Amino acid sequence: MFERRSKLETQEEMWVVAKELPKATPDGFYRRVNQTLEKIGFAEQVWTICTPAYADAAKGGRPGIDPVVYLKMLMVGFFENLPSERSIASRCADSLSIRGFLGYGLTDATPDHSSLSVIRRRLSLEQFEALHIALLRALYSHGLLKGRNLGIDSSVLEANASLRELRHRNDEKSYWEYVRQLAREAGVDDSDDEAVRRFDKKRPGRKTRNADWVNPHDPEAKVGRTKQGATDMVYKPEHVSDLDSGAIVQVEVRSGDAADNDASLNQRVLTAVGVLLEVAPEAAAGKVGTTVVADEGYFALEQIDQMQSLGIRTVIADPHARRRRKDLPGRARRTLWRARAATRSESGKALLRKRGEHLERGFAHMLDHGGLRRATLRGRENLTKRHMVAALSFNLSLLLRGLFGIGTAKQWLAGPLKRLQARLMAAFWRWMARGSDFVDLLSRLLAALGIGKLRRVFLPVLASTSRFSTGCKARLRL
Repeated sequence: MFERRSKLETQEEMWVVAKELPKATPDGFYRRVNQTLEKIGFAEQVWTICTPAYADAAKGGRPGIDPVVYLKMLMVGFFENLPSERSIASRCADSLSIRGFLGYGLTDATPDHSSLSVIRRRLSLEQFEALHIALLRALYSHGLLKGRNLGIDSSVLEANASLRELRHRNDEKSYWEYVRQLAREAGVDDSDDEAVRRFDKKRPGRKTRNADWVNPHDPEAKVGRTKQGATDMVYKPEHVSDLDSGAIVQVEVRSGDAADNDASLNQRVLTAVGVLLEVAPEAAAGKVGTTVVADEGYFALEQIDQMQSLGIRTVIADPHARRRRKDLPGRARRTLWRARAATRSESGKALLRKRGEHLERGFAHMLDHGGLRRATLRGRENLTKRHMVAALSFNLSLLLRGLFGIGTAKQWLAGPLKRLQARLMAAFWRWMARGSDFVDLLSRLLAALGIGKLRRVFLPVLASTSRFSTGCKARLRL
């Protein structure tokens, strides 16, 4: 059946000539990514921004890892849905194509996951923002960033923390000990973990207030609802996007219990407008960020009034539809009237449809298909840095789609198959339009199967289509 060989018989040479090793070169999709980055001068901008964070080489010591390599590795995590830095480092070490994308040879050691953590801590949040703005400038130069209509929305990110590790802020008692005590007082066997869980789930007045409980491993994580509706430790990533192109202008990871319409809403919008003015300083202030679109969770009369006073049009629906304007003071009445008029106008309805198309797409790409729905880091600053690189990668995919027609590795792989499918379908319909014997074969097959009713119903409908020639339709007489 097969020939068995021992390890000694199959042992290869111990020494291999370096010239005979396969060359690590980026292939397919990653070659296009490299071409795009070289075209916009990405590496030079990164070195200019990150150089102040690195020590002078003349002082001695081991040279640091190129920050361009760090950003490219996180891009790989975005494109291939890798959630953790450990999985990103493992993938980069295994793939010959990705080694070429990073500039490493076959025998070179790629950066370890611990090195990624060191670089993230070394670079400040302001430097990550500058890197994000560098990519926005490339989008603007290619006409893929307008900035006139902005959309703002938030989603849910599962924190790298557990509810079981919660501690009460006053007495440091764990949540599980607290529940066991309540179960014991209610007559439930506290040694049965399943019974205690059922009791905790159904006990009346069950509340886990963030003011009372904290996770010692990640104090900034808050108790909230996940995307699936379960209770867990969460954060809230928030995007401000260009509704004309889908480009992400501003990203921030907020506390899990922060309200969308809190007092900082106006400042967050103005920060995004400031980013746009920095990206396109020649653009007039009156043409940037003139409209802000959001869902009803962002509606607050005071915040809406502040944005309207700055000349920003708000397309945000009022959740209290039955609120009467005559019950409000004069200024609030005018603010509410303008807000309702904007949402009911044809242009406002069109912008709300764009919000669902462009704004939600960024969350789907970054969280569900970019490996960021479940956090592997802790702390708002670390998560914001990681999300900024993911937003940079998302904007890069928009640029790739504008230049090559593909924006992700999946689209690159599916492209040839889709083109082949389109060609086969076109050839099939051309063959049908020439009056082929396909209809005769179909009629005989249906008759052989004894499906008379389907034969009498399906074939006349098929004959009515405009794709068939007259000769082909004549074959359909029953």
